[in-house]
Amino acid sequence: MATLIIIRGAGEMASGVAYRLHRAGLKVVMTELPQPLAVRRLVCFSEAVYEGQCTVEGIEARRVKDPTDTLKILQVMAKGIIPVLIDPEGESIPALHPTVVIDARMLKKPVELIPTRVNLIIGLGPGFTAGKNCHAAIETNRGHTLGRVYWEGSPQADTGIPDAVGSVREKRVLRAPTNGILKTNAAIGDHIEEGQVIAEVNGQAIIAPFEGVLRGLLRDGLEVSQNLKVGDLDPRNDPSYCSLVSDKALAIGGAALEAILSKANLRPHLWS
Repeated sequence: MATLIIIRGAGEMASGVAYRLHRAGLKVVMTELPQPLAVRRLVCFSEAVYEGQCTVEGIEARRVKDPTDTLKILQVMAKGIIPVLIDPEGESIPALHPTVVIDARMLKKPVELIPTRVNLIIGLGPGFTAGKNCHAAIETNRGHTLGRVYWEGSPQADTGIPDAVGSVREKRVLRAPTNGILKTNAAIGDHIEEGQVIAEVNGQAIIAPFEGVLRGLLRDGLEVSQNLKVGDLDPRNDPSYCSLVSDKALAIGGAALEAILSKANLRPHLWS
């Protein structure tokens, strides 16, 4: 069997990694929480947890509830479909014996080393230090070093400042005004006017700070906490961007592919 790669997380950056690796012909399995909170849902394989299956730029993913059901997982992969496991604790890692584990959960805090022996562990962004809790760490902060693979040291610390889209940074990120249940009044891809009510939490409105296209929004009915990111408003006003994997996610995915291919001992087994 070809080398198996487990990606922990199935949000935006994790899905960019899965997209790159799957396109390259590698065997990918993804894990997720029982209730994912991905905002850019049209480009996240985490949607398979809710819908049973989903498609991102022509690549299909399918939910597998039991992370230790090896036969089911292999059957899904045999059809060219990415299995998405509900597996927050990583039970699938010792069950599937992957050669590579990529931690793409973007927790942005120190992560413990996986207790199971794995040939190559790759960590995305803050919280990872090569040689300590992973073999290789990938820079996820925008700038000249985005997508760099570090075999020593750590990526840059979390800045807490959203990446700029167009000329807008903080204002494009929509956050929950209080704890409660999210009620959405718009859909991803909608053109939004400045001042329009996009969603509500316990009767408190989330209002558009400028005109644009709603590029991301959490699912209606989810329980959210105050200040949680619930939406993404894009000032470029192009709805086609809503269903395209971002440049940043593709860059990080390319870095993960580089890290894997740089291990000469793995190359003969990647596609066999």
